[in-house]
Amino acid sequence: MPRPGSGAADRLRFSILCLTLALLLAALFAASLALGDVPVSWRALAAVLGGGSDVSPDARMIVVDLRLPRVLLGALVGMALAIAGTISIAIMRNPLAEPGVLGINGGAAVGAMVVIVALRDPPVFLLQASGFVGALVLAAAVYLLSWRGGTASLRIVLIGVGLSALTGAVTSLLAATGDLAAVQRAMIWLAGSVYDASLLKVERLLSWLILPAALTLALARELDLIAFGDGTAKSLGQPVERVRALMILLCTVISGAAVAVSGLIGFVGLLAPHIARRLAGPAHLRILPVAALVGACLVTAADLLGRLVIAPGQVPAGIVTGLLGAPFFIYLLWGRRHGKG
Repeated sequence: MPRPGSGAADRLRFSILCLTLALLLAALFAASLALGDVPVSWRALAAVLGGGSDVSPDARMIVVDLRLPRVLLGALVGMALAIAGTISIAIMRNPLAEPGVLGINGGAAVGAMVVIVALRDPPVFLLQASGFVGALVLAAAVYLLSWRGGTASLRIVLIGVGLSALTGAVTSLLAATGDLAAVQRAMIWLAGSVYDASLLKVERLLSWLILPAALTLALARELDLIAFGDGTAKSLGQPVERVRALMILLCTVISGAAVAVSGLIGFVGLLAPHIARRLAGPAHLRILPVAALVGACLVTAADLLGRLVIAPGQVPAGIVTGLLGAPFFIYLLWGRRHGKG
């Protein structure tokens, strides 16, 4: 029986957790705006953000035109990947699942590679559209091929892995036969980065994510139920197949939009949900906002590290998250093998 006042204390702890993560994200924002191959002093940064008139045009251009869109886009991409990863883990009941299992990453990679190799220098909007359409097509293929009078998590995972391998082969074939300059541009996109961010991209991604993210949060209880297993969820009155189909659609829309603007930034959809679960507990109503904040922090920090490690050169954020995520993935595998996960 819960102690009197324990609910209020629990809500207070959750509020403190969210506030702490928000402050961490704000600190990463400030560092990302100030630091780089051309540093901006903290005083100049405060003046730019405060709308001061005694700021040099160079400092204003660096902060407002170059770094601010990049930081905002990175945070949005991190939030989107974290939410999509939380959905994937819940509907597949597999702690090693991430949006890539649904074919989203592979489909986006093929779509973008085809456009880049075929047109050599495609407009940005076409590259984003091709990546998004590729993600949607592969996710639909995974779902339809896994249908046998219903879907099952294991079939989705196995078919997703198989189709992802196929898309990897197609991507490699295009890379081997395409124009060298076009292939190099494609490889940069596939590495995952927000270096070409703009406020227009930020606005478009934000407007695209608001509705599906809000709907996912509203359906948090459905994620709690389906995570227990199909039998348990059905016994509690959940229409499992319809919920799973809707959640796969939301995951694809959210993750596909993020991949379309940033390329393949891996492991955020795996890292953020697990960290959020450790911090916030098992309820998805709490996991989702915490995972979104953690994902934003991860991508923002990865982009900042990528800009500082070999400045003035840059390491794509996707490579940094890969270096961080691979050991964590191995840890999860080890924990499951020894009964810890």
